[in-house]
Amino acid sequence: MIREVVLVRNKLGLHARAAARLVGLTSKFSSEIHISREGRSEAIDCKSILGILMLAASQGTRLVLSINGRDEVEASRTVQAFFDAGFGEEN
Repeated sequence: MIREVVLVRNKLGLHARAAARLVGLTSKFSSEIHISREGRSEAIDCKSILGILMLAASQGTRLVLSINGRDEVEASRTVQAFFDAGFGEEN
C-alpha cells in the first residue's frame, strides 16, 4: 500500500472538470485508489466523481492518497504527476 500527500495547486481547486479527469485517470488502474483531506479519516473512492466533489478541495488543500493493488506504483506516479501539473490546466 502506498500513502502520499498531494497538494491542490490549481487556482480553481479540484473543480468538476478536474474531478472528471481524475476519475478517468484512476479508472484505468486496477488498484483501489482512495483520497481524503489530510487529518480526516473518511476516504473517498477516486473513481467516484461525486465523492471527489464532496471534498470541496480548494487551492492549497493537502489531500492524502491511499493506493493498494498490483499497479499501485504506476498509479501513484500518474496521480502525483496529475496534481503536480495543476490538472493539466493553466494555474
